[in-house]
Amino acid sequence: MSEEDFGGGSSGAAETYPKQCSSLRKNEFVLLKGKPCKIVDMSTSKTGKHGHAKVHLVGLDIFDTKKYEDICPSTHNMSCPNVDRKEYQCIGIEEDYVTLMDEGGDTREDLKATPTQIGEIQAILDADDDCLVSVLKAMGKEQIMTVKKGSK
Repeated sequence: MSEEDFGGGSSGAAETYPKQCSSLRKNEFVLLKGKPCKIVDMSTSKTGKHGHAKVHLVGLDIFDTKKYEDICPSTHNMSCPNVDRKEYQCIGIEEDYVTLMDEGGDTREDLKATPTQIGEIQAILDADDDCLVSVLKAMGKEQIMTVKKGSK
């Protein structure tokens, strides 16, 4: 009898949750074309002779700010990403990677910063101030969004 390995699969269900299209609002997060987006504009058309009212959604990708649009019947469900924002204290830079520490004192060195962010972080650290970074996590992707000076 051979041994089978059934582990290792992921449904991705924890990354999104369903929400009825008509209950979505501006500034909420939704998946448009498979990308996590923040809704910046939406409009609802009236019901036609054959069918449902339609909702026209316009959103900006939360990671690269590209614009995406979609039209969905108001009674249908849309997938909404679970978006998590977390603050870390930046304690160093190694090449393009930053060393971050959370409130519990745990460190991580797996996030890459853009050249602009590296310049901002370096300037704050050189001035001997605390550097706080905001990290956004959605759909299995993490990215540094903002860099700011903390109070010491």
